[in-house]
Amino acid sequence: MPRYDESRYERVPLPEDTGEERRQSFEEIFHAYSPDEAVLEAQRCLQCAMPFCVQACPITQDCRGYIGLIAQRRFDDAARLVLEDNPLATVLCKTCYHYCEEDCVMGGRGVPIAIRHLKRAALENGNSSLLYEPSAPRSERVAIVGSGPTGLMVAWELGLRGYSITVFESENFLGGQVATIPRYHLDGSELDADLARWRKLDVKYVIGKRAGRDFTPENLLNEGYLAVLIAIGASNPRALGIPGEHLPGVFTALHFLLAVNEGPDGLFGRKGRKVAVIGGGDVAFDAARSSLRLAAKGDVTLVYRKSRAEMPASAEEVDEAEEEGVRFLYERAPVEIIGTGQVQGLVVQQTRPGPPDAHGRPTIEVVPDTRETIVCDTVIVAAGETADLAGLPTELDFRLAAHGWPEGKKEDWMTDVEGVFATGGQSVVYAMAAGTKAAEAIDAYIATKKGRAPLPRPGQFGSSTPRKLPAGYGGPTWHL
Repeated sequence: MPRYDESRYERVPLPEDTGEERRQSFEEIFHAYSPDEAVLEAQRCLQCAMPFCVQACPITQDCRGYIGLIAQRRFDDAARLVLEDNPLATVLCKTCYHYCEEDCVMGGRGVPIAIRHLKRAALENGNSSLLYEPSAPRSERVAIVGSGPTGLMVAWELGLRGYSITVFESENFLGGQVATIPRYHLDGSELDADLARWRKLDVKYVIGKRAGRDFTPENLLNEGYLAVLIAIGASNPRALGIPGEHLPGVFTALHFLLAVNEGPDGLFGRKGRKVAVIGGGDVAFDAARSSLRLAAKGDVTLVYRKSRAEMPASAEEVDEAEEEGVRFLYERAPVEIIGTGQVQGLVVQQTRPGPPDAHGRPTIEVVPDTRETIVCDTVIVAAGETADLAGLPTELDFRLAAHGWPEGKKEDWMTDVEGVFATGGQSVVYAMAAGTKAAEAIDAYIATKKGRAPLPRPGQFGSSTPRKLPAGYGGPTWHL
């Protein structure tokens, strides 16, 4: 077939329903490229000598490489290359914030290459039923507390190196906050598809066991684990600290999203609800867009205390929510939730930029005499989360990251208890990047104790050759 005209800077259109169609159900909102469409889109790639896209990827996924293979219709080879770098590729090809596309050269004159969607095309049109091959088994055990993307990435990295891994998860499911991603992004089968490729790795899962209640990191060290990673993320909702936030009809966003995925029928009880969502991040938008799908012919208003330009949610989320019918109320701070026995309204007050704080950071302040009430019967709070550290020893002396997860204070993320590490990440792919760094630190720590050299990540499918970065790679343009 003829090559795509490289003078054209428009993306091959991705099949997508209209906003009105999308809000009618939880069906996936994007449809995959056909093989022909994927080849045409891949042929737009300039195959830059310096792979800016790879340098922007937190897990250094060789996107330039698999796009080049797709352009040649070599889908099996493309799928293999994707999986070499990415053990959660089926999840990421639908949920990643595609930082790679932000640095794509094609974006300077037109629309960036559809890198994330081409990853999906590689997996769905190529042979993605590959199994990871571990190195020779080692009599060295590592415990991981938390099965979110950070914990799973450490399990994969160390499992490939031949370690025996046990992942402890307090919930009755794996994946951490991946389980809260709405079904219009993930249909729920993706994580299972990814973990099926791990069958040969010595990775075991213990669910329903909570650190601080059923065991402590010191218990695990005493049982013979050489290192423990705390990767529990941030799942405790931050309170608003305003009257009425405990009224019936007030939900916290992550609990709401998990309940929706477990079975939305009856969650709201009736159609036509009037919902107010407080927050401006991606979790807030997940809650707002899920509410639209539940509250048929209802209203959903997203309330954010700053301007649209300052909203942390991805532009893609904002645009799609707007198309689906979410209403926005910017520069409003919640001051009270009112109601008698049930939510009846959210009282907000206008905000404006305030003076810098003691560290020079911008602040906001409320404008006097600007209270107004949003009539609603449901309020969903997405004001951020912090880690649940109940029962964990204070001797660990965690540092809390800006977005709430616990970290070890030392350079390699070790805590004040030798052999216990802690880290996390803000998005799925950044959490995976943190997992790679933590795995390398844990391997180096164990290697020192055993008097040997650290183990590089081996070839993922049985090769003894360590993985190499793509030609032209000049270093990451991101940081944890």
